[in-house]
Amino acid sequence: MLEHFPFYLGLIVLIVLLIMLGNRIRVAYPVLLVLAGLLISFIPGIPMLKIDPELIFIIFLPPLLYESAWANSWKELWHWRRIIGSFAFVVVFLTAISVAFVANSFIPGFSLALGFLLGGIVSPPDAVSASAILKFVKVPKRMSSILEGESLLNDASSLIIFRFAMIAVATGQFIWYRAALSFGWMVIGGVGIGLLVGFVFLKMHKWLPTEVNMDIILSLVTPYAMYIGAEEAHASGVLAVVSGGLFLSYHRHQFLSSSSRLRGENVWQSFVFLLNGLVFMLIGLDLPEIMSGLKAAGISFYQAAGYGLLITLVLIFGRMLAAYGALIVTKVASRFITVADRNPGSKAPLILGWTGMRGVVSLAAALSIPVTLADGTAFPHRNLILFITFVVILVTLVLQGLTLPLLIKKVKLPDFKDHLPEAETENLIREALALESLQYLTQHHKAELEHDVHLQKLAGQWQNSLRPDETAAVPGNIRSIYKNVLDRQRKLLLHKNKTEPRIDEEIVRRFLHQIDLEEEKIKLE
Repeated sequence: MLEHFPFYLGLIVLIVLLIMLGNRIRVAYPVLLVLAGLLISFIPGIPMLKIDPELIFIIFLPPLLYESAWANSWKELWHWRRIIGSFAFVVVFLTAISVAFVANSFIPGFSLALGFLLGGIVSPPDAVSASAILKFVKVPKRMSSILEGESLLNDASSLIIFRFAMIAVATGQFIWYRAALSFGWMVIGGVGIGLLVGFVFLKMHKWLPTEVNMDIILSLVTPYAMYIGAEEAHASGVLAVVSGGLFLSYHRHQFLSSSSRLRGENVWQSFVFLLNGLVFMLIGLDLPEIMSGLKAAGISFYQAAGYGLLITLVLIFGRMLAAYGALIVTKVASRFITVADRNPGSKAPLILGWTGMRGVVSLAAALSIPVTLADGTAFPHRNLILFITFVVILVTLVLQGLTLPLLIKKVKLPDFKDHLPEAETENLIREALALESLQYLTQHHKAELEHDVHLQKLAGQWQNSLRPDETAAVPGNIRSIYKNVLDRQRKLLLHKNKTEPRIDEEIVRRFLHQIDLEEEKIKLE
């Protein structure tokens, strides 16, 4: 470990430089990192990065899933629950079935159980890749909300399939009623344990005398506690992290101070940035070891590459079919039930179907396959599964990742009017905050307002509907009053976010962030 330490440091610096390059040339960084890892792996003398397969899920998945849940909007998730649920569960399951039968039919020695194992690995699209690509092109809010919500839940469904397939491969049998009971417990138990652990940590933050550093450390421990607790109870650790993360994110303003929210956000952004970079670099760096395993098994590179391309075609075609199938189902269902949009159009499914890049979860699942079974025999076709996963990730990232921005520009998605225009939303919020602030001052501090020049200046600014961060320095004699005003503004924003569906939560969060910054500023003055 120590002799390779400079290499690891250099790898981190290279990841940062490649992400900077990706931002400069407007190419999604996962594409550059995978290609760079692949090129580096062929340099003679480069040490191989090896991680215990059993630790892959524990190291990478809990924080990545937790951060994704924290960033997701529960309001958007609920609004698009049908399409998100269908892609996250139904489409993932159908994709795994398709991969299982194709692999069983065309890959020699591949049983249905191994096919389902491979299907569980490669079925979930990667949120990080899609987000990195969509950063360079403007898409309707509904599209990003659906992709974010789907990615949050499809990891859970795919990894449940992966777990059952692992049991079937290891034992050679599959008893459907036991599997059904186990599936029910994994879902219910995972969600329940995640909410329970989230509730416990919420109370710890509220009741214990914590400060900012302690809050951040507790936030880093939380996803691991959720995941390990659920896995020890044989429930879904992924669902535990997702449900617990959504619960804590929804209540973040009840138990975290403005300082903890601001500093915690910075720490988590850096932490997840590093984890994502390492995972995508690992995808490329792992190829030589996979190739040596294929050679030992007597499988040529061209054969394995052909299998990988075949599975990739199944995934791309299956997702496109599912996207247009969802359009048809929506139009039919709209005659009987209330749907989010009766006529989503034919262009949106094309984009949704093409955003099927695979990445972090697929790699973590593939690398977590044990080298040997419980009886000591080699795990069947492990290196071939790893290689197919590598091909799927590489092809979808490069092919779909590089062409998606061009496709979005060519298609020209319509403005679906799901939310108010950004400028209109900002003006509406500013006016509401100004009105709330003025009402508070006139109702609770009328005497001070008549005599204090600083309060009069603040009131004048709010009368002009200025943003909170444009206020001048706040003197000590009115800081407590101003902090109360900020609390009222924060409550108003949270209430509007809950009760007004056409207000984009992302804009609300920006205003909440500004209020946190303003609260921190008056602490330092």
